[in-house]
Amino acid sequence: MKPRRKRLSFILLGMLLLFVAAWMVFRALGNNLSYFFSPTEVAQGKAPANHVFRLGGLVEKGSLKRADRGNQVEVSFVVTDNQQSVPVRYNGILPDLFAEGRGVIAQGHLGKDGVFVADEVLAKHDENYMPPEVADALKKAHKEGVAQMATGAKRP
Repeated sequence: MKPRRKRLSFILLGMLLLFVAAWMVFRALGNNLSYFFSPTEVAQGKAPANHVFRLGGLVEKGSLKRADRGNQVEVSFVVTDNQQSVPVRYNGILPDLFAEGRGVIAQGHLGKDGVFVADEVLAKHDENYMPPEVADALKKAHKEGVAQMATGAKRP
């Protein structure tokens, strides 16, 4: 084999190995990505049915309920963006700053019954901070609500 052909074969093999390695990395990252959705987007069916995602908004006042299940505490509450609401179920201890009327992000999946089953619940860390995704979703829902009120349209 000529040196030029050997060099070309070596370069092609290197590129193939690089492509395979990149494909494996992106596939692994894709399985671990967790996208953010607001309650309105979940109600519109934009959230994945069988993939982990994050749900963010405000904890609706009066919706927090606790049930003792032996050695575990089951907590249920409703997350809203002031336009749509999604019920959430969580088994575990809530963060200290978790409260009704405050911002929250829950990570988990949507159950077949339409209830979001959370694996992790995150609360804002002080009174002035709200996760950017939650703030944007609330602003968007507020603008859509004001526009609907101005045109006389009813909420779905």
